Amino acid sequence: MIRLSSPIRRAASVAAGLALLYGCAAQSADLPGARVRGHIATRPGRPGFVVAAPHGSSDVNTDEMAVEIARRTGFGLVVATGFAMEPDSLVLGGGRYQVNRPLEGVPGRPASESVPSDAARRVYEAYERRVLEAAQGPLRFYAEIHGNNRSECAGQIEIATVGVDRELALRLRTLAELIRDAHLRSRREVQRLDVLVEPVDAVTYRASGAKRDGILRVPERALHIELPKCARRDWRATYTSILADFLIQAIALPAGR
Repeated sequence: MIRLSSPIRRAASVAAGLALLYGCAAQSADLPGARVRGHIATRPGRPGFVVAAPHGSSDVNTDEMAVEIARRTGFGLVVATGFAMEPDSLVLGGGRYQVNRPLEGVPGRPASESVPSDAARRVYEAYERRVLEAAQGPLRFYAEIHGNNRSECAGQIEIATVGVDRELALRLRTLAELIRDAHLRSRREVQRLDVLVEPVDAVTYRASGAKRDGILRVPERALHIELPKCARRDWRATYTSILADFLIQAIALPAGR
């Protein structure tokens, strides 16, 4: 009988738990020589369409929201969990590997404070491989679910974009608002969050690092969706339904001129 060491047993247990939770193939990131405890779970769906939660642990409840959105839309699914940094990493104090870009940083801190490292690059490369596996070919449409706790973003959903001009951004914003209002007509207790869509609106989280060096350089069109805490905690079910309906219809919108 082969006996697994305690760290290997723990990793196997976590991967098995992710597979049960998400209905996915959950794998440890393949990072020889790097002490990284993180897992990336995937499930294939409609070829070319993927919804992902790259910070499924630190952006609380984004993993569960992405799972349900993938179920409702039929998109492929990628969820990364863990990836907290070891004490000897370049960034200390609650840091994490950014996963969707080859950097490490602290959640909530400015993107300019994130720094590159070999381990962060290997985490990112593993993540990109898994996204492309879930896409099963060219990545036509990619939606990332993120969360933040910043007070200035508390009443709004921010959507940074790739492959979206002003005309399409206006249509996306109108679509999101119509779907939001339709859901909230029967749910008066749920806060009505404003919707901001780049490049029509100025957004706090522009995802510049992921656009320049990370996963957002890959898809034809992408939506980087930032949710305040209330949407992920108090009214998660409602805003999960809103986002799922929004994404189903968003992919049918033609590109702007």
